[in-house]
Amino acid sequence: MLWQHLRGHRLNGEKFRRQQAIGPYVVDFVHFAARVVAEADGGQHKVSPGDERREAWLKSQGFRVLRFWNHEICNDTAVVLEAALTAVEYRHPLSPDPSPARGEQLCSQSSFF
Repeated sequence: MLWQHLRGHRLNGEKFRRQQAIGPYVVDFVHFAARVVAEADGGQHKVSPGDERREAWLKSQGFRVLRFWNHEICNDTAVVLEAALTAVEYRHPLSPDPSPARGEQLCSQSSFF
């Protein structure tokens, strides 16, 4: 269901890819330009050491990982899409020192990053 909203630049013109390999992992959805990964998770992911290692590795590679439960996607689709769009639009610089010459600023992070 989430892919129906993300594919074909449907989320505010943003480009997501589905089932994409990143290093040793395959992620559900990724926006490479913003380095945002969105995962759609069922009950099997509640407490998984494998998921924790995977998320830590993705973060070490500069990705932000958003995790949405299946019931959130089905029941609160607008909230999920808003969170994904906000994460993509955030696009903070990867370096700790932003460049004012390039128009970069320090931003505070929201609770879902």
